[in-house]
Amino acid sequence: MSDKKKTGGLAGVSAGETQLCTVGKEGAGLTYRGYDIYDLADRASFEEVAYLLLYGKLPNSRELAAYIKTLKSLRGLPPQLKQVLELVPGDTHPMDVLRSAVSLLGNFEPEGDFSNQSRVADRLLACLPSMLLYWHRFHTDGKRINVETGDDSVSGHFLHLLHDSKPSELHRKSLDTTLILYAEHEFNASTFAARVITGTLSDMHSAVTGAIGALRGPLHGGANEAAMELIQKFKSPDEAARGVRGMLARKERIMGFGHRVYTVSDPRNAVNKKMSKMLSEEAGDTHLYAISEAIEKVMWDEKKLFANADFFAASVYHFIGIPTYLFTPIFVCSRISGWAAHIMEQRANNKLIRPAADYIGPPLQKWQPIEKRA
Repeated sequence: MSDKKKTGGLAGVSAGETQLCTVGKEGAGLTYRGYDIYDLADRASFEEVAYLLLYGKLPNSRELAAYIKTLKSLRGLPPQLKQVLELVPGDTHPMDVLRSAVSLLGNFEPEGDFSNQSRVADRLLACLPSMLLYWHRFHTDGKRINVETGDDSVSGHFLHLLHDSKPSELHRKSLDTTLILYAEHEFNASTFAARVITGTLSDMHSAVTGAIGALRGPLHGGANEAAMELIQKFKSPDEAARGVRGMLARKERIMGFGHRVYTVSDPRNAVNKKMSKMLSEEAGDTHLYAISEAIEKVMWDEKKLFANADFFAASVYHFIGIPTYLFTPIFVCSRISGWAAHIMEQRANNKLIRPAADYIGPPLQKWQPIEKRA
């Protein structure tokens, strides 16, 4: 029994090896290919991090310039895909929009031989914001936007498409930093789903579609949306503290706290919290930040649960003008770099992923004719 409890949800079980990421390792914390997340968040661009994950090293200036040029050239969408995005209802969950759009792109632009995997990875990295925001702007504003902006960064491209203008450098850099923080996280649920699909020798579009389906679930990718809804419920820090204590007393789930792997803190939270404070001051609105801090304090004092990456990311996105229902899709626009890197890694040393299960059903039954069944 104790062994089964220990392995519930595969907790504590190693399901393979990776060169891409460490999560919560002693003396290492969160690293991407050996680089500390704090160094990357402070000094790198998301494009550098994506290149690191997908191509195994940080690019030099020439390689980075060429990579940015490549990504900019891959932002456009096939006319048929735009038509489908216009037909998708405006009240569809945007994660469902991305799931369907990636699957359709696999029909219009099939991967073919696996030697094309880098091209597919770069294509998805470049055009996921285009897919999401073409659909969003068409149904929100009635506009067929041009998705091929001249912005040099994924973050600038995203915010340009969303707001119809180039963002401020503070807003662009803030989004860029969250993309770095979300880019990779070892064998999380969506990444593992992608590797399971990849293990069958399926194509990259199928693996990414499956990963999006896994990320759609509120226990994995939707915590930042839930956190924003919670923060906005309260009018003051005192009301927030009372309200959250009441929720805890009623044993209600409070999203954005704790983590399956980290035990003391989520290293990404400190970066997001700092950005949230900076953006709140820039906006002249410290209300939401103060409420967030009050909730964070109650959760630690009462339950010893720390804020994870999603909690303060919610207010970061809010302050740069991103609608709440687009928070989780931003996760996709970032994590595609990690997913694609894991798909490539799985293919490089592939073995079908097929774990065993402990049967807990009834013993062998004797067949009964239908007329004798109770």
